[in-house]
Amino acid sequence: MESNSEKSPFEKLLLIGPILKALSATGYKTPTPIQKEAIPFILNNQDILGIAQTGTGKTAAFCLPIIQKLYQTAFKPRPGLPRALVLAPTRELALQIQKNFETYSQFTKLTSAVVFGGVSQVPQVEALGRGVDLLVATTGRLLDLVQQRKVDLKNIEILVLDEADRMLDMGFFPHIHAILEMVPKKRQTLFFSATMPKECNVLAQRILKDPAHVEVTPEIKTAEKVEQSVIYVTKENKLNLLFNLLENPELSKVILFVEMKHVANRITEKLVAQKIPTGAIHSDKSQGARQKALEDFQNNKLRVLVATDIASRGIDVDGITHVINFDLSHLVENYVHRIGRTARAGSVGQAITLCTGEEKSFLFAIEKETRQTIKVIKDNPYFSEEAFNAPVYGVGKAKAMLEAKREANRNSNRGGGGGGRRGGGNGARRGGSGNNASSPRKLATSPASKSSDQSKKSSFGKKRGSFSRNKPKK
Repeated sequence: MESNSEKSPFEKLLLIGPILKALSATGYKTPTPIQKEAIPFILNNQDILGIAQTGTGKTAAFCLPIIQKLYQTAFKPRPGLPRALVLAPTRELALQIQKNFETYSQFTKLTSAVVFGGVSQVPQVEALGRGVDLLVATTGRLLDLVQQRKVDLKNIEILVLDEADRMLDMGFFPHIHAILEMVPKKRQTLFFSATMPKECNVLAQRILKDPAHVEVTPEIKTAEKVEQSVIYVTKENKLNLLFNLLENPELSKVILFVEMKHVANRITEKLVAQKIPTGAIHSDKSQGARQKALEDFQNNKLRVLVATDIASRGIDVDGITHVINFDLSHLVENYVHRIGRTARAGSVGQAITLCTGEEKSFLFAIEKETRQTIKVIKDNPYFSEEAFNAPVYGVGKAKAMLEAKREANRNSNRGGGGGGRRGGGNGARRGGSGNNASSPRKLATSPASKSSDQSKKSSFGKKRGSFSRNKPKK
């Protein structure tokens, strides 16, 4: 008889043959720390309170034991009556979870479906009508389907809340409370979150019964093997600096994070105009557009994917070489989750932050909470001593000052007859007729362009459809 010492790491977790076969087929040999911690508890029917960053193998940590539990008590699923339910904050994360479930259950006869808004519900309803063992859902579409009596949650045996803190941030807790009233009180509940703010802790205490606590990493800790750096820059030269960085072919698969959706659209237009394959993903995009951009990025058809924070936890793409923070979030958690998109599954990656003087306070808060010093790169023509030497304030005060400055700029734009983001277009362009047919100028060979007129313009280009390398403002 084979001794325990001769068993594979996953066998030691008492996983069954069909799951081990699927893991072997995908080249998955060694469980991550959260999988080692969580899987035995879940197989033992315990509730889980799990705190783990993205990229730690958390999805497999709950998918694998759920597959085993459903398989061992398998019966033909009934239409509209799933036995396990996973709630996720975004469409992208929901799709990723369901894809993982399909991969790990490929040698069983278990079935699954995913439901989310922004697309036709017809295929989703058809899948539910055939009967599924596991359902992955975003909360809004799920409640719609429950109201239409296309799905009934009375047979749920296992409930998973994934990225609970993100659902809190996005205002989904009222949905969650409604769903909790629809599932049986006698069930197993698995609660996963990257952080544990007060509201999440209150909810966890309410819905979990004597849970096993699994915390693999500290609440605020950046992913290992990510080389972090910052370049201080004036706001006017941010886009110039971005183009300067993209001249390096080593930045071959880049996620670029911004704070606002209209900025994502504007940057995408500028990069595409310069023949850099780029797509954008944010909540104003249709589901079809978001999926196409993500698939093109996965398949290396896009070099740059511009994203807002709504997508920062739902993107699971191999081979991302760099994360660029074009805008710096005032939330430390957002920074941590953003840079976690690279250096996944043991690989290495780089995170570069473009930091203005107004954002310097956010950077200092990140360094303080993560207990890391981020390397400053000065050897760049767009490095700004002014931004580097800017004063540091508390995050709240710095955020208020930055928002006041943005509002003043918006009012100025409205007063200038451009109409800001109102009317005449898709909301991603400022003023004018919304026509962006003019071709951008070619990039200057030197970053130190001597055009005095253009040096006064923002690199976002108030003159539509144009781009030039401004003289770096020190």
